[in-house]
Amino acid sequence: MRNIKLNLHRRIDLMCGRYELSLGKRTYIMGILNVTPDSFSDGGKFIDLEKAVKQAKKMVAEGADIIDVGGESTRPGAHEVSAEEELKRVLPVVQRLVKEIDVPISVDTYKSEVAEEALRAGAHMINDVWGMQKDPEMASVVAKYGVPVIVMHNQKGTEYQGDIIEEICKFFRKSIQLGTAAGIKREKIILDPGIGFGKTPEQNILVMSRLGELNDLGHPILLGTSRKSMIGKILDLPSGERVEGTLATTVMGIIQGVDIVRVHDVKENMRAAKVADAIVRGE
Repeated sequence: MRNIKLNLHRRIDLMCGRYELSLGKRTYIMGILNVTPDSFSDGGKFIDLEKAVKQAKKMVAEGADIIDVGGESTRPGAHEVSAEEELKRVLPVVQRLVKEIDVPISVDTYKSEVAEEALRAGAHMINDVWGMQKDPEMASVVAKYGVPVIVMHNQKGTEYQGDIIEEICKFFRKSIQLGTAAGIKREKIILDPGIGFGKTPEQNILVMSRLGELNDLGHPILLGTSRKSMIGKILDLPSGERVEGTLATTVMGIIQGVDIVRVHDVKENMRAAKVADAIVRGE
């Protein structure tokens, strides 16, 4: 059995505009809102504006603390879309949500142009699946608006020169350096190990077993495993039947110091996180 490095759960008061997230006190739930035609699990379901707004409100009612709006599928093999097309999908949703729901709005994009327009429209956070390393202007845009940023580990291919956790940490150190050099406060940089990105299912499982080692970097951690192929491989189930597997990863993440979980199934994960928090954090 692998050794799991436990974390005492750092305390950071993360400001997202007028919202304050007391990280470390409990696990926060980020609800996934894909306004895309081709996302791996829910592509096309919420591309209509009214359906997207309705889904966001449903997730908030079920316990979502943050809504993460994405306008481009990042599943393996997905086609890139232009910034114009991404904004066409994302901006109307952000404009409605900042008026109609009372939680922070995150925008899932690696394009600085999309980030800038979304933040100007009132978004509170950026979630960059390339860790601010694909678009050289992303760090300066995030710094300009003073918002938190989620930097996810990613790479092309699944080959690693050395230990996978050491390589992930090396990637994060570069993202952190880019961010702080641009003026982003360290406590506003959130790390996501990128389960399902640039990793085989076996590598994903290994990273999950060693999540606690990322705590040495001293930053909040977000975990996004919801319905992913790692779970499908273990259970031999399609994406729509991976809720229980996702819950297992949520609990394992909390044990190892994860602060935020990014999920499709908000109610179920919120309940699992609440029980895990009571045991692990004593909250």
